[in-house]
Amino acid sequence: MVMKAWRDGAAMELWQALVHEAAGEQGQTLDQAQEAYLVFVLLRYQRERDLLARTQALEWLHAQQQTGQLRADALRDVGDRCLLIAGLFPGLAQRRRVSEDYFIDLGRGAYAEVADSGRSATAELFAQLAAGYISLVVTLRAMRAPGAVLLSR
Repeated sequence: MVMKAWRDGAAMELWQALVHEAAGEQGQTLDQAQEAYLVFVLLRYQRERDLLARTQALEWLHAQQQTGQLRADALRDVGDRCLLIAGLFPGLAQRRRVSEDYFIDLGRGAYAEVADSGRSATAELFAQLAAGYISLVVTLRAMRAPGAVLLSR
């Protein structure tokens, strides 16, 4: 239990430092909520093996068939995955024969839908994330190693 807490704490501090440094290098001003949410997404998906295998448009369509909190959670997941793909794996768009903006537009739209259907605190956060989606993507891209090819399959 202590080791797990240590590993989780260390990972969180590492992601937080990387996000903060990358945002600064790119001149991006992420507020505390945006920075914290981006760290949360990185932590949540750091061991996700199927991130690149999913078809986000189908996931979005599936979310549209849900109602209430299930719908909001599914749309949040689409927004989160599109954010990571657009920021860390931009080569996936070319591989799938879509524009680079495809994942940005889909993810930003998913966050906006969560904002439209959420309670006041949730709605405000996701409206802010949707409005600052490009800054989040730019920050993630700055975290990549220069010249790195993170998608080689």
